[in-house]
Amino acid sequence: MGLPALEFSDCYLDSPQFRDRLKSHELELDKTNKFIKELIKDGKALIQALKNLSTAQRKFSESLNEFKFQCIGDAETDDEMCIAKSLQEFAGVLQNLEDERTRMIDNADDVLITPLERFRKEQIGAAKEAKKKYDKETEKYCGVLEKHLSLSAKKKESHLHEADSQVDSVRQHFYEVSLEYVFKVQEVQERKMFEFVEPLLAFLQGLFTYYHHGYELAKDFNHFKTDLTISIQNTRNRFESTRSEVESLMKKMKENPHEHKSISPHTMEGYLFIQEKRSFVSTWVKYYCTYQREPKRLTMVLFDQKSGGKIGEEESFILKSCTRRKTDSIEKRFCFDVEAVDRPGVMITMQALSEEDRRLWMEAMDGREPVYNLNQDNQTEAMAQLDVIGFNVIKKFIYAVETRGIDEQGLYRIVGVNSRVQKLLSLTMDPKTFADVELDNSEWEIKTITSAIKHYLRMLPAPLMTYQYQRSFIKAAKLDNPEARVSEVHSIVHRLPEKNRQMLELLMKHLANVASHHQQNLMTVANLGVVFGPTLLRPQEETVAAIMDIKFQNIVVEILIENHDMIFKDTPAPAVGQTGLQLNLPRRKSTENKAPSCSERPLTLFRTPTHSEKDKAVADKRNSVVMNSSSESQPTSLNCNSTHNWSKLNNLTSADGEQDELLLARPNRPNALQNPKGRGSISTSPPPRKARALYACKAEHDSELSFIAGTIFENVHPSREPGWLEGTLDGRTGLIPENYVEFV
Repeated sequence: MGLPALEFSDCYLDSPQFRDRLKSHELELDKTNKFIKELIKDGKALIQALKNLSTAQRKFSESLNEFKFQCIGDAETDDEMCIAKSLQEFAGVLQNLEDERTRMIDNADDVLITPLERFRKEQIGAAKEAKKKYDKETEKYCGVLEKHLSLSAKKKESHLHEADSQVDSVRQHFYEVSLEYVFKVQEVQERKMFEFVEPLLAFLQGLFTYYHHGYELAKDFNHFKTDLTISIQNTRNRFESTRSEVESLMKKMKENPHEHKSISPHTMEGYLFIQEKRSFVSTWVKYYCTYQREPKRLTMVLFDQKSGGKIGEEESFILKSCTRRKTDSIEKRFCFDVEAVDRPGVMITMQALSEEDRRLWMEAMDGREPVYNLNQDNQTEAMAQLDVIGFNVIKKFIYAVETRGIDEQGLYRIVGVNSRVQKLLSLTMDPKTFADVELDNSEWEIKTITSAIKHYLRMLPAPLMTYQYQRSFIKAAKLDNPEARVSEVHSIVHRLPEKNRQMLELLMKHLANVASHHQQNLMTVANLGVVFGPTLLRPQEETVAAIMDIKFQNIVVEILIENHDMIFKDTPAPAVGQTGLQLNLPRRKSTENKAPSCSERPLTLFRTPTHSEKDKAVADKRNSVVMNSSSESQPTSLNCNSTHNWSKLNNLTSADGEQDELLLARPNRPNALQNPKGRGSISTSPPPRKARALYACKAEHDSELSFIAGTIFENVHPSREPGWLEGTLDGRTGLIPENYVEFV
């Protein structure tokens, strides 16, 4: 069981339970602090041992390098030259290996010891200091409060008022210190998940890099080793034959000493005029410029073509941005502005030689157009809907990504220029210009298209996976059994509204395709979960606990990507042991019936009848259920534990002929219920509870309550009639359909 989340609202209550939760966090921090101290001590010992080993190896390699072979004679064979330089080669390999080890050792302090010490001192130390301050303020506040409460009521009014003000001031300060302490403790607990483990990973990566470097050196040395082995063998063979000859000659020399006498590449380059401002006047100076896209480095040199020589030193900087100048903002033509990384906010105006030349420079520098319409965000947001246009746009975007840039590195992680994204969405979401947008044109970069997909999903009125099921998905991701997680997510997905599920299926199929190319685009399933989790499953209310659940949102998206075929094509198995209202809902893609709970019903919309329809439909509305089904599906019947009769399901077509509005089944109302005074209390009813509305409802009688989805009811308890609850909303008590709410 993990540590409980500390809610800020508990700081004001300062309950014993809150203190217990806070104590568990403090104990965990103390445990982490002791472990890090030991780890730092062992790490320093390891680094020192590596330094000693490196020193000994360097001494050995220096000795090898200093020795020089002196061969007999004034010339050397190839084998002798190979052997002669072998010691220097050995020394070079060892020296190279130790250079890498030295880099690893030098980095060890920076990547392991220093981050751990900094985390312990700055984070855990800061938490301890905050605790001291918190304990001190607690003691001060309790003392002042006790002293204040012991004041006699007979004191002067001014004295009592002053005491009240003092207590309020101390209380407010105590609350502020408490909030800061809770924030710091929780921050440190979350930070340790990466600031503590990341240095260890970096240190191990350094070790792996060192060993891999040794492996690469061995591979590079293999060719020389083969040649040296052959040379040694050849030299040995020659030595054996030569030795016998030399020995024979030696013997001859011994026998007759007097008879034997001795015998002997750039991305873009070109000229640009650069505006230089001096003493309230500006001049345009001609430079020869080169630009390298990979490091984004722009180099300029003042050059006189007439004399053919440079005038001044070469200047270079790293490019931050490039923007075309509006025609009406400067008197010169073909101008654009660039900004350097080391000089933020300082714009350098450049003039190209022609419009085509400016286009080439801006393409090379990933230049952008000036933003003209500041309200484009709001327009796009208003257009984002799960309608035919939305589906066509997303399908068009996905097709472009999969055909043009499925292997592009950082797909969906690298964002496009916002103005370009807004322009693309405006053009594609407009039916008049949708067909004219050619996404295979180089004008639209892949990062612009992927950013447009994410922006569309964020601009929907509600997240694609709905606020209603957000907590259900999170609970599914927290299950211990991986198979149970998949099964529960599978079940919840099929409770989503039809259009939401269709869009989700389209998106997950695409993301699975993206993940299958992760060797090229580096976007694994986990990376895609990080990108899309907060977008598809954002919570309706932001709390500390909700923020802690972001990692589970990512897990849900990972499950959907990895199991998209099964989740979207197969109907989930019926749940076992459900009680209460049972619905047999026909699915468009399956004839298998299932009995979902109240929370499993699709989002409900109501069709308000006209005055001419009301008289005709009033009797039928209480006894009918309107639901969206496919043309080949037939209505089914409802039952409620055999205690209440339900009418048949009837298809209702809206005014424009589409069956897009759903009316959920409501229990039949006996005439006795229409008069609230005729109802009696139920002595065996459970205590009143709170309930939340799952769907909107419009009252048809004075005894009923009207409400929207998400409404909270007070004092909710069963009515004497099956299928109805009684509750209070805004001070008014009335009836609520039981299958429209869930208890909280």
